[in-house]
Amino acid sequence: MSRPPALTPQQQDDVRARLAAGEGVRALSREYSVGTATIRRLAAHSAQVRNVAEMVAGAQTALAALPIPQQHVALSLAEKLRNISISLASAAELGARTSHRLHALANQQVSKVDDADPMSSIGELRDVGVLTKLANDSASIAINLMAANKPTIERLNQEPPAAPQFDVSALSNSALQELLAARG
Repeated sequence: MSRPPALTPQQQDDVRARLAAGEGVRALSREYSVGTATIRRLAAHSAQVRNVAEMVAGAQTALAALPIPQQHVALSLAEKLRNISISLASAAELGARTSHRLHALANQQVSKVDDADPMSSIGELRDVGVLTKLANDSASIAINLMAANKPTIERLNQEPPAAPQFDVSALSNSALQELLAARG
């Protein structure tokens, strides 16, 4: 059984909001009578929320810089890209599941092969080959998506995070608190 959290959900939300407003970890740790590690975990989450908020604000600033007709085109394209991403992820997941099932069926056919005289089991060997080929083809979307993302993930892990392209101080505390509250 896991240990109960040191802070209630409401206290956690309060701490996150206060961290975002610039209050110190040690001061909050003393006030709530918890270890600094507890507050630092919340601070890490607050930093992640703030980074997302900065990206959203940057995207909104870039969008606002476009003429109105191009804003509509950009928003439509973003929605299409999200839908494509969701569809491809679903196709990859279903393909991986199909591949797993086909490999299991191929494995069942392998058990029917006579090890002493495999050529006497030519039908079963053909079935294994066909099932394995279908299984590998079914996994192709998932494999290609993973391969396509590998260079991006490696690059992101090697590069320091890019500085935001807008003035962070332009984010109001109320907007940041709204974002923190929305994370729910």
